[in-house]
Amino acid sequence: MKLDNENAFGMIGLGTMGSNLLQNIADNGYHCAGYDNSTDKVESLNNLKRDTIQGFSDLKAFARSLKSPRIVMMLVPAGNIVDDVIDELLQVLDLGDIIIDGGNSHFTDTERRNLSLKEKGYHFIGMGVSGGEEGARKGPSMMPGGDKKAYEIVVPILKKIAAHVNGDATVAYMGERSAGHFVKMVHNGIEYALMQLISETYEILKNGLKYSDVEIHDVFKKWNEGRLQSYLLDITRDIFAYKQEGKTDALVNDISDQAKAKGTGKWTSQAAMDLNCPIPTIDISVSMRDLSHYKELRVKASKMYPNNNLHYDAKGEDYVDVLEQAFYFSMVSAYAQGMHLLFKANEEFKYDLNLDLIAKIWRGGCIIRSAFLEDIFTAYQKEAKLEHLFLDDSIHNNLTKSIAGIRTIVSDAVLHGIAIPAFSTSLSYFDNFRCASMPTNLIQAQRDYFGAHTYELIGKQGVFHTIWEIENKVE
Repeated sequence: MKLDNENAFGMIGLGTMGSNLLQNIADNGYHCAGYDNSTDKVESLNNLKRDTIQGFSDLKAFARSLKSPRIVMMLVPAGNIVDDVIDELLQVLDLGDIIIDGGNSHFTDTERRNLSLKEKGYHFIGMGVSGGEEGARKGPSMMPGGDKKAYEIVVPILKKIAAHVNGDATVAYMGERSAGHFVKMVHNGIEYALMQLISETYEILKNGLKYSDVEIHDVFKKWNEGRLQSYLLDITRDIFAYKQEGKTDALVNDISDQAKAKGTGKWTSQAAMDLNCPIPTIDISVSMRDLSHYKELRVKASKMYPNNNLHYDAKGEDYVDVLEQAFYFSMVSAYAQGMHLLFKANEEFKYDLNLDLIAKIWRGGCIIRSAFLEDIFTAYQKEAKLEHLFLDDSIHNNLTKSIAGIRTIVSDAVLHGIAIPAFSTSLSYFDNFRCASMPTNLIQAQRDYFGAHTYELIGKQGVFHTIWEIENKVE
């Protein structure tokens, strides 16, 4: 029988993530407690019959079981439910106790909660957690931000339960207030882009090159053994090898093409627009998930506008190498856009982010972990204030070698009517990024013409307006 005040860590929410994380904590030598208003989930936890894990249906008893200062982490759905749980917790916690929100809360909510709880005398940490069910059980990547003193108290536990890369735990203090949840939001935005790029690669392989499931599996397997190695390619390779018993085709062929989302990609796009920071590969990836929902409309349109030119003729085996170049190029762009957004957010919100540290903890445990993150980490180690990854010398050299590949892939897809919006957007973003003189001077002239919004002149100080109407103009 456990005594009161014995447990070092408490968890609110005993779904798959919460339960697995508690087991991870117990594996690392800590006594811990879990609470849920579902008696079935509490029973499931207690049925593990582990001496170091204790499940509760009573919130007061749960709180009494924790050592002081109490450390309580919430893993509940984002939104109002987080505020409801906090209100309940304040009835059973003491001043100075620590509350951690480990869900995917919007960073503006975390900002508000951080201020409110600080004023009331409680410590608050907003912490992004990535890695899914397996990561929670075996070692996630964690992005805590907020109360620095509270972080110092909880970090010994977090470091033990995190994934480890080269002996380093994939957890670190991100920065002030809502920094942790902002970083996790951008992580998820990059995740959207990478998943869209993989799906577009699948489209080219299946409908353009007419590859079988086995051949597609082999492509992803080969890529995952080289510079594109990543968790997402790792699972994609496995998906194309999975068949249900008695079936000849891979299960993926029977899955609906209407992709769902939980909103973090949309939040990333919204935040970027508020900061005037372009992240078009992420934006289009969010939009394509939305478009996938319009199944009936897409089916009708497919009959009105049939495409009989999907098949790529006379493409040899080396074409897959060209596709690999295009994927590398676009992958780099997706990460670069996300890191640029973090750079801009750091300026605006004064988070005190360290971009090298973010890349470092993303190398293991999280969904977007990849070999390329080592290059990102190295780039920011060389230049901590690097504004954009495209400006790093090493990345510049590798990106330049891939330009021919991305142009070939985008051109061929356009000619054959295969939609690859993330690939093509990545290329257009790059071409505009490297453009010393964009055609947007015309937009400024148009704005001044119809709305007297004024403009600036090259090499001349001041703001100008022109009366553009021309008498007797020829229409």
